[in-house]
Amino acid sequence: SADDPGMHSSQNEQDNRGYGRFAKVPVIEPADSQEALDFTRLAFDISEEFDTPVMLRVTTRLSHSQTLVETGERVEVGLKSYKKDAPKYVMLPGFARLRHVEVEKRILQLKEYAETTDLNRMEWGDKSIGIITSGVSYQYLREVMPEVSVLKLGMVNPLPEKLIRSFAAEVDRLIVLEELEPVIEEQLKAWGLKVEGKELFTLLGEYSPEMIEEVLLGISSRKGSGLDQEIPPRPPLMCPGCPHRGVFHTLKKMKLHVMGDIGCYTLGALSPLDGMDACVCMGASIGMSLGMEKANGEDFARKVVAVIGDSTFVHSGITPLIDVVYNQGTSTVIILDNDTTAMTGHQDHPATGKTIRNLPTRKLDLPALVKAIGIEHVRIVDPLQLDEFRQTLEEELNRREASVIIAKRPCALLVKKAPDKEFYVDPELCKSCKLCIKIGCTGIYWVEENRKAVINPNTCVACGLCPQVCTFEAIKIVEG
Repeated sequence: SADDPGMHSSQNEQDNRGYGRFAKVPVIEPADSQEALDFTRLAFDISEEFDTPVMLRVTTRLSHSQTLVETGERVEVGLKSYKKDAPKYVMLPGFARLRHVEVEKRILQLKEYAETTDLNRMEWGDKSIGIITSGVSYQYLREVMPEVSVLKLGMVNPLPEKLIRSFAAEVDRLIVLEELEPVIEEQLKAWGLKVEGKELFTLLGEYSPEMIEEVLLGISSRKGSGLDQEIPPRPPLMCPGCPHRGVFHTLKKMKLHVMGDIGCYTLGALSPLDGMDACVCMGASIGMSLGMEKANGEDFARKVVAVIGDSTFVHSGITPLIDVVYNQGTSTVIILDNDTTAMTGHQDHPATGKTIRNLPTRKLDLPALVKAIGIEHVRIVDPLQLDEFRQTLEEELNRREASVIIAKRPCALLVKKAPDKEFYVDPELCKSCKLCIKIGCTGIYWVEENRKAVINPNTCVACGLCPQVCTFEAIKIVEG
């Protein structure tokens, strides 16, 4: 389970430790790379010993950190033979009642385990303050206040109540240091312990040594000072040559209501493209467009589109498209087919014709699949051919039937060859209108001194989008 304090790449800051409490399964939380390795191995041992799922909870900072680890010897584990056990694996009410008894027995056994396991340890120091913490917050604390007494919890569910009470009895002031929700703090307060937590530390965002130092010591010795200039902002942008850019440029110009989805194309919501109205989760775009139509009427559907990537469509967009057909929806769905799962590392999926191991396999035919669902109007178009794409979109929006446009062009990062041409901006023809800048491509930038756009040959991939946007034909191909 990967939590994301600070929402570096997430829609929320949910604390998945709550799922462990809800499901009554053990949750273990490493504080560094060595523990991440060791705890993962231990999770399998705990699972086998107590016959339980185990949640390994990590956070962004831990996952993005690197430290040296000792791997140890590889241990081979034999494959267990399959054993039928319907009362355990088929949760009909009669079986489920019996399994609930086992779950309650198991959590009691896990509580006893939590009291004695080496996952939880007390580190004694100055007893005027005792801090209970877990995960990467432990590293921050030790960096800032190495002298305090600490109860480091490696197992955060179930909590070791006896161990915590004995620690609390030895210190003058008890504090819980935990990112996100007060999961540990609330349980301690329920036990009647006097403890401080979220009245000191924020519920929001990612913690840091600087923040902990400021809260607990009242000083800010670690903050940088005397910087000559601010670090320039670097908002996330689509890559130069990204085929999605042409789609969202067109959607914005047409002033459509765009129901978005999860992928690189979610960046279409940001300036200067500003081409997406809503995004919830994988596959939601198509259902949202259908819901918008049913709530506002068929005429409203002429201004609504759903935008979804090829891998996201395969993952969870097929069933909502069936709903569109079944419920007689008339809106248009745009499948952004860039032949990969780009946002998470260019993994293959069923519509690429390769397995996750890069072996050839039968390729899912997206147009055939869409037609089999019942969509009669399926168009395939290059999203970087702006006039053709816009004309196709206008035609499909004017239909009183559901339609699908497959905007097909490979991800720019999949192209492993140098461009066969190079563009430049003719300063004599450039009228400083900034239309080319408003497509949000890092291959072209603005020079304030002479108020002209300039193409950077080191980043431009010659996709040909900006020449189509320029109404003065100031962007030309370099001759020779």
